[in-house]
Amino acid sequence: MKRKLYIETSVISYLTARPSKDIIIAGRQASTRNLWDNLHNFEPFISELVYNEACKGDEIAAKNRLDAFKELPELDITKDCYSLAQSIINDGAVPSQFPEDALHIAIGAVHNIDFIVTLNFKHINNPVTRALIRKSVEKNGYQCPELCSPDELMGENDE
Repeated sequence: MKRKLYIETSVISYLTARPSKDIIIAGRQASTRNLWDNLHNFEPFISELVYNEACKGDEIAAKNRLDAFKELPELDITKDCYSLAQSIINDGAVPSQFPEDALHIAIGAVHNIDFIVTLNFKHINNPVTRALIRKSVEKNGYQCPELCSPDELMGENDE
């Protein structure tokens, strides 16, 4: 059985962005393309939240983002998702100014997702927030998905 993967919007943005000359960003773009090339090894999902966020901004860039995941199934955003997201914010795991970040996490937890792949290192995927998020999610009776970047999920690649 394939492991379930929730793809947060930042990953789609890196996937479809013009190649960067910044080596950090270029590396993240490469690891994101590697993940995309290996998506068949997972059961990938997005949500309506990913769709709504991907629609924003430049019209051509938005179309590229939407085209990238048009075949992926969407997870429902239920009352339980909103409730858990609010708890994550109330517990101080995600700042209240970024409720969408908490909602991505809640969607993954409520739907028993194994991994949430993200390039949001400020509010989701860093050592401090991961610990706070895990504690809040588990306090609410859910198993916290593993929060990781594409390169963390795919492991080292010596090529």
